[in-house]
Amino acid sequence: MQSWTIRAKYFPLNIVVFLILCSFGTNVAMATEPQIAIKKYDPVAYFTEDKAVLGMDEYTFPYHDMVWYFSSQKNRELFAADPQAYAPQYDGYCAWALTESRLAQTDPEVWKIVDDKLYLNCSKAAYEKWARDIPGHIKMADRIWAEKFSGK
Repeated sequence: MQSWTIRAKYFPLNIVVFLILCSFGTNVAMATEPQIAIKKYDPVAYFTEDKAVLGMDEYTFPYHDMVWYFSSQKNRELFAADPQAYAPQYDGYCAWALTESRLAQTDPEVWKIVDDKLYLNCSKAAYEKWARDIPGHIKMADRIWAEKFSGK
């Protein structure tokens, strides 16, 4: 009977230690798992091929805590040499959604290059709204990105 009393006495402490260890392990695993950028589409291809092209698993590059995919070694090298020239604005989030102070995943098939910068949108409907005043919406989204999201 005494051994049960000892176990019962330390039971709450064991639970607390277990929960702390589980919490720590989960956070570490989540923090080290990189995000896939723009659904594995090649950001360089928008500029060089004028179309959305799916990247390949063998051509990747880490940038901004994300893994970027490329359709060729040449595109990977171009990106690695100057990521800011090819990476989409707002880390690939929807340009229209940014004007509404929110982040939205994009459809890599809905895009536009403006002043040598790549902008993605979450849908054709979002693109149509954004396209009504591209310079004004870019200015607004740039401001909101800098104020709320650029350090995320």
